[in-house]
Amino acid sequence: MDWDSVDAALFDLDGVLTPTAEVHMRAWEVMFTRFLDGLPQEHDPYTDADYFAHVDGRPRYEGVAAFLSSRGIELPQGDPDDSPDELTVCGLGNRKNALFNEVLEAEGIEAYPGSVQLLDALPDLGVAMAVVSSSRNATDVLRTAGLADRFTVVVDGVVATEQGLPGKPEPDTFRYAAQQLGADPARCVVLEDAVSGVAAGAAGGFARVIGVDRGVGAETLREHGADEVVTDLARLLP
Repeated sequence: MDWDSVDAALFDLDGVLTPTAEVHMRAWEVMFTRFLDGLPQEHDPYTDADYFAHVDGRPRYEGVAAFLSSRGIELPQGDPDDSPDELTVCGLGNRKNALFNEVLEAEGIEAYPGSVQLLDALPDLGVAMAVVSSSRNATDVLRTAGLADRFTVVVDGVVATEQGLPGKPEPDTFRYAAQQLGADPARCVVLEDAVSGVAAGAAGGFARVIGVDRGVGAETLREHGADEVVTDLARLLP
C-alpha cells in the first residue's frame, strides 16, 4: 500500500477495527430466530448467510426490512421510538439493538491487534483518519475498545440521520467524512468488510477501496468493488 498518495483513511468500524461484527451477528440471529419462531406461519430459518446478504453494513432498520422482504413478511415501518416489543420494522431493529448492548456491556470488546498497528502508523505518515459506520452504537464501541481518542471525525448512524445522508451502499457517509477531514475523496482510502460498504466505496470516487475479509469472502468483496482484499490491516503497514 502506497500511503504517500493518500491524505485520509476512512474506516468502517464493525469487522474492520473491532470484532463487533460477531456481536452484531449474534444479536441479529437471536432476534430474528425468536421473531420467526413466534409467527403462526413457518418460514426458512435465519442463517449467517442472511446476515451477509441482507443485514451486514446496512443501517439497522434497512437491514430488518431487507430480511423481512427475503421471507415475504410484511410489517409496518413504525417509528424509531417504537418499543422493542412492537411488531414493526423499527421495533425489531430496536429489539436487536437492545440485545447488542447487553452483550457489549457484559463482554466488552477489544480492537483487532493488526488494526491498532495501522492506526498507530498512519498519523506519523500524515494520513488523517475517520470512522464511517452504519451503526448507531459506534461511539460506545469506540470508547469500550479504547479507540475513541484516535478519531476526531466519526460518521455513524446518528450523524447520518441528522445530516439526512443515505446509508451504505450509497457513498454519501464516506464522502461526508472526507469533507469533514478537509480531504479530496480522490485521495482517500476506504477500508470495509461489508459488501454494502465496499459498494459504497466503489461508488464514491475514492482513490482505493480495501476489502477486509472477515467472512464474506475475498471474491465477493472484489465483485462489489474492492481493489484489494486483506484479512488483517497489518498487511497494509508501510
